[in-house]
Amino acid sequence: MTLFDYITVSLVAVICGLDRMAVCQVMISRPIVAGPLTGFVLGAPLIGLEVGLLVELLWLGRLPVGASIPPDDTQIATGATFLAISAAGIWNYPQPVTIAICLLVAIPLGKSGQLFDHMTRRANDNLGKKVDRFLQAGELGTVERSHLVGLGHFAISSLSTFLVVAGIGSLICYAIFPLLARYLVPAGEWLLLVFPLIGAAMILRSININRSVTLFSASFTSSLLILWLL
Repeated sequence: MTLFDYITVSLVAVICGLDRMAVCQVMISRPIVAGPLTGFVLGAPLIGLEVGLLVELLWLGRLPVGASIPPDDTQIATGATFLAISAAGIWNYPQPVTIAICLLVAIPLGKSGQLFDHMTRRANDNLGKKVDRFLQAGELGTVERSHLVGLGHFAISSLSTFLVVAGIGSLICYAIFPLLARYLVPAGEWLLLVFPLIGAAMILRSININRSVTLFSASFTSSLLILWLL
């Protein structure tokens, strides 16, 4: 990794992080987009796509809506992609094993995003109280700058979460990668099936309609039958 790589992937992390709640919300913050985008700037979009797909499945039922602040799935996708591409350049393990270990490291570190989100919201609440005083005093220019400061808080939060996932994650990966890989290599391609299965379980749990398991099973069986007939 070069200094240019670190700068560009940090910019991707901030832009995708701002899209998550602060600006635009054109969904580039979703893991299935943020992962490949990170992989693209690092020269390995397919690794990013695999990471993004797995994280997207795990977080489908946990959106940052209203007061709900789930772990930062955007920075988990960008950070895990960064870790996976870095690890692939150091160790020559099968790609599913590399991605699985990096995800196992990145997902717990993504909890730091909740802490930074809470700090950002508190800072912006205090900013809102100051804006009221600026409005009463007729200082419209200061009010405009306060909006930019609020955006800056979200940008710092996204960058901090990415640095935790990528920075601390790198240290953990260097320590545990050879140790875990010797046990996970025999599982090979089957290893990545664990994450889609967990994702399917998360989707089933989040479906809030009657007989959701029956409907899901019927749809799954119908799809299998159609594929078999074709």
